Amino acid sequence: MRELRCYSVSLGCPKNRVDTERLLGSLGVGLTFVKEPEEADLVFINTCGFIAPAIQESVHVIVQALADLEGVEPRPLVAVAGCLVGRFSPADLAGDLPEVDVWLDNRELDAWPGLLRQALGLHGDAPEGRLLSTPPSFAWLKISEGCRHACAFCTIPRIRGPLRSHSIDFIEHEARAALDQGVKELVLVAQDVLAWGSDLHGRPDMRRLLDRLLPLPGLARLRMLYMYPTGLTAEFLRYLRDAGAPFVPYFDVPLQHAAAGVLERMGRPFARNPRECVERIRDVFPDAALRTSLIVGFPGETDRDFAELMRFVEETQFTHLGVFTYQAEEGTPAASMPDQIPEELKTQRRDAIMECQSAISEAWLAQFEGERLEILVDEPHPEWPGLHTGRTWFQAPEIDGVTYISGPDVRPGALVEADIVECREYDLVALQG
Repeated sequence: MRELRCYSVSLGCPKNRVDTERLLGSLGVGLTFVKEPEEADLVFINTCGFIAPAIQESVHVIVQALADLEGVEPRPLVAVAGCLVGRFSPADLAGDLPEVDVWLDNRELDAWPGLLRQALGLHGDAPEGRLLSTPPSFAWLKISEGCRHACAFCTIPRIRGPLRSHSIDFIEHEARAALDQGVKELVLVAQDVLAWGSDLHGRPDMRRLLDRLLPLPGLARLRMLYMYPTGLTAEFLRYLRDAGAPFVPYFDVPLQHAAAGVLERMGRPFARNPRECVERIRDVFPDAALRTSLIVGFPGETDRDFAELMRFVEETQFTHLGVFTYQAEEGTPAASMPDQIPEELKTQRRDAIMECQSAISEAWLAQFEGERLEILVDEPHPEWPGLHTGRTWFQAPEIDGVTYISGPDVRPGALVEADIVECREYDLVALQG
């Protein structure tokens, strides 16, 4: 087959992005990416189905793409994959959207390349590969599928199945391949990265994996998303401290709440004071960057529970913080719990915490004004010639603020030292002299 023109959309989390990159890299043909569905031979949409708004967005993207293809001849092949397909029956989806040619369930990831190659009329076995779609500075490295936890609000185990760790050789192979392309930062992602190896070795074995990855040539930064509190033992934290660079002391720990009663109802893998986790990290890494995500408005969350959560945010001074209003997802235990919280109150509580965090973030970033920091440059700014976006060690790609940087050696993929000349609410401005 000649080179394939591809229109690709990957919604949701970085794990979906990796699935898309692996699939497109395993088609065994050259790809040219186009901006409109009607220009393509293949329309590939990788969906998110984690919560109701994500489902709505996924359906909208599919329907819009199909509308754009009305009357187009020859019509491109339309393939839809991901969590929407994992959450709902492909047969039911096909009944509602018969124009979609191929449905790919994310509980059968290994079968994706073969199914799509067959639909495209490609013969032979699918080659193993991956086509990076991130800027040249970093790559996501997904180390496992599914999840071993059973949080009362979460649909992930039902959508993606139980924990299935990738082999250490497979992960190292992908890491080396990315570094060979000039990538300088690897971001390990999984539903719980610290659970890696539990299904392979009978216990979590993250040290073994990091012992293979940290010495890889060309690796300037390695960070991990997301680390559940139970895996952040004092022993493991001391291991990370002693390992040193390229490990980045950036801890993304999804604590979700601070009130013990709420945590217990959530079915979190710990139902104790999350301050203990924060203290363990800061005992070993006093200057660590801490990120967490919180859920407000969980069933039964009282004014007292919320006040405790607010105090926790004020006391902890997180570097980065995401706050989400609880969504009652069909099929989860939390959806049928009593004492559901009104939407207006959820929104008020979220806004109150984000207002508090805004001031915390601005004050925290202000300490770096006038400092000289190492910036990893991601890509050119789309509107301002000569200006690029990049990140310091405490800024993870696509989820935190950025550093706007300009200077003579600034180019995508470069790691440069620059002076911080301005601090904003969530972003920095730097000049490389």
